[in-house]
Parts: sequence; C-alpha cells; structure tokens
Amino acid sequence: MAKAPILTPQAEDFPRWYQDLINKAELADNGPVRGTMVIRPYGYGLWERMQQEMDARIKDAGAQNAYFPLFIPQSYLTKEAEHVEGFAPELAVVTHGGGKELEEPVVVRPTSETIINEYFSKWVQSYRDLPLLINQWANVVRWEMRPRVFLRTSEFLWQEGHTAHATYEDARDYAARIHRDVYADFMVNVLGIDVVLGRKTAKERFAGAINTLTLEGMMGDGKALQLGTSHELGQNFAKAFNTQYLSKDSKQELVWQTSWGVSTRMVGGLIMSHGDDSGLRVPPRLAHVQVVVMAIKGDEAVAKVRDLGDRLKAAGIRVQVDDRVDTPFGRRAVDWELKGVPVRIEIGPRDLENGTAMLARRIPGGKEPVTIDSLVDLLPKVLEEDQAQLLRESRERRESRTADVSTIEEAAEAAVAGGWARIRWADLGPEGEAKLGEQAVSVRCLVAEDGSVPDADDAPGTIAIVGRSY
Repeated sequence: MAKAPILTPQAEDFPRWYQDLINKAELADNGPVRGTMVIRPYGYGLWERMQQEMDARIKDAGAQNAYFPLFIPQSYLTKEAEHVEGFAPELAVVTHGGGKELEEPVVVRPTSETIINEYFSKWVQSYRDLPLLINQWANVVRWEMRPRVFLRTSEFLWQEGHTAHATYEDARDYAARIHRDVYADFMVNVLGIDVVLGRKTAKERFAGAINTLTLEGMMGDGKALQLGTSHELGQNFAKAFNTQYLSKDSKQELVWQTSWGVSTRMVGGLIMSHGDDSGLRVPPRLAHVQVVVMAIKGDEAVAKVRDLGDRLKAAGIRVQVDDRVDTPFGRRAVDWELKGVPVRIEIGPRDLENGTAMLARRIPGGKEPVTIDSLVDLLPKVLEEDQAQLLRESRERRESRTADVSTIEEAAEAAVAGGWARIRWADLGPEGEAKLGEQAVSVRCLVAEDGSVPDADDAPGTIAIVGRSY
C-alpha cells in the first residue's frame, strides 16, 4: 500500500496544498482572533531576509526610517473623503480605553497616510525641506472577512513609504523609482518571481491616489497576486492637511506626494510561486538558511559537520548545522525538504572514509557525491544556478499561460481556465472591466505594447492584463 503524500498534491487542491505546506513547514499558525496569524521562527526568518533586502534598497533610494503611532484619531481619516470611503469597511475602531469611553474614537492603523500627513504639515515649511522621504516598518489592521494566512489577514506586517515633493514631476518620478528600482529589483533578483510592472485602472487604484503602480506575479495555479504597489497621491492629502511649503519664489505651494508598500503577502507569493508537491523551494539569495549540513550518524560525522559549517560560514554562506543524530535522518531530511532549504550536505561514516559528502539540491532535485574539500568553492556556483532556475521557471510559466485575445469573452475564458489574458484596453474599457468582475475576473494592470508602464490609462496601444487573483 502506497504511503499517503505529506502534502495534498497541487493538482488535486491548490488551496489545500498551500495550507498544508504552511503547517508542515512550520511557517505560521492561525492566531486566536479570527484573521490573525502567528508567524513561526522559520517563516519569520524569511520575512527578516525580505526586510533586510528591501530596507537596503529603500535607503539607497534616499528614504529614512521612522515610526508613527498605531492609533489614529478617527477625525484624521475623515479629512480625505475618498480615502475614508475606501477603508471604512476594513477599520478596527477603539471606543474605550482605561475603563472609560474615549472622547474621540481611535482607529487601529490600516495605513498611515493621514497621521503622517498631520506631521508632514508641521515639518515642511520651505522648499529646502523637500523632498521629504520617510519609510516605516510596522503592523497594520484591516478587518478581513475572508482571511488566508500571509495572503489576507486582519493584521499583517509591512513597510510603508510616504514622501512629499515640490513638483508633480518629482513625485511621479520617485513613485516610479520605488516601483522599478526597489520593488521590481527585489522581486525579480531576490525572490526569483517574474513580476509584470504596470499601472492600475481607475477602478483598482488606491483610495485617494491619482495613479497606482503595481507588480503582479503569476502563482503556480495561474492566478495573479499583487505583490506591491507605489502610489502617486497628487495633492489630495496635501489639501486635506494643508501641507504647504514656501517656494523659491516666496509663494505658498501645496506639496505633491507618494506612498508605497509591500507586506508579508510576499511570503505567500514565495510559497505559491516556487513551492511543489514536496514543499517550499526558497531562492538562495533570499534564504536565511542556504545550506544545511547534516550528520547522518556517528560522533565523527557530528564533529565534521560542525567544522564544515564553520568553514562555510566563514566563506559567507548562510549555514545551519543539523547534528541531531538522535532523531532519524529520514525524518530530518524530509523536514528540510519541506522548508525548501536550497542545499543539503549529508555526511555519514562512509562519507568520512572517502572524504566525500552527498550534495542534495532542493530546486532542481537530485543528489550527487562531492569531495568535502570542494564545497567552499562549489556551493556559491550551485546556489546561483538554482536562483536562476527559479526565475526562469517563473517566467516560462507566465509566458506559456498568457493568451493574446480580442474579446471580453475570450479574456474571461483564459482567466477561468487558469491563466492570464492580454487584451487591448480600447477593446475592453471600464464597461468590459465591470463585466469581467461579474465572473470574479479583474484587470490586474495596464501595460504598454512594449511591456513598459503606460503614462495614462488611455495611452495609445495600452494592453490590459486580465486574470483571477488572490
């Protein structure tokens, strides 16, 4: 009788496979309040690496980190009408504190445009104060009716950037810089996900923005996942909060603003982009454990893996030593495979006699014996090969499952069948977008014919990318 699979096969039930993997790989648990999550150490290690890589890119773009309060006076949100309307269904509101009813209810931070603009209006006085480029790493609360761990939770972790500029052009260009040089660079070159860069339609824009730039990735089941957004806010919040500066011409001018963010949703995207029926596959550039060095059994093997672990760490490889020889080797190997560690180095008594180790590669699969002395030079090459393979697979999946169509019916059919469609925006338009919505299909983004981001929704040759999404 064949053994039952550890994970539900993707082809059988993709959502169940996703939940199985999160549980079996010990990434997260459901929290005690509906819609919340507990991120376990291995899952949090992935998020920490995302933070490190993103934070470096954000700082290279000139932004500085700060922190703003979790509680926001309810009156702040009402100052920008479109913003409060967009977030009203998701708000968590505190009405009592210290055993007493509050004079004014406070909102648990859903996003920080309003509270940050309250302080921007104090800090910005002159053109010399601009651009003002602020980022914060924080948690936010958006009351989620249909939660799914990492993808949609009532509380999640993220970074949110907020900037103020002297001109529309400067704000527009900065939003595009974050979109391209921070988010896309990270997602393609570290996460190994072949994202499409585009702009959202008016229907899908962030509440209070004049333009939203997005990054869309195709998951293993063909659905789209919005992995990050960068918004041009125009002067909407500047007007609401009277954020002005004295120009070089000694005139009072309203600032132009941006906001942008990515969240723990990227962990969900990582799982659904690269995972397989054996578990997670972590891109080596992201992995907080790139290599696990395993002792099969025996004291000499334990001593050797510890020594090898030290040598690999000294060479700049992120290593974990597994010398738990009192736990069956097969069980440990399966656990590391579920967690998606790119490389396992397995050493037992016979390997020691031959001066070799077994090299097991998670991403392409397979094992081969190698000399222990060759590992310091060999592993960096192996890790880069495997990084490239994940990106190549992501790109090939998107290209093979994207159809060029000319009618709304064909677009819906392609999306329902488990892929994306490309259709001219002139042939779809807002009316067609509404019709697609009736079938749970949406316009994920608009792109130019050459794949770049169009300047406007109605720019000549604009293409709509259509699909089902998470």
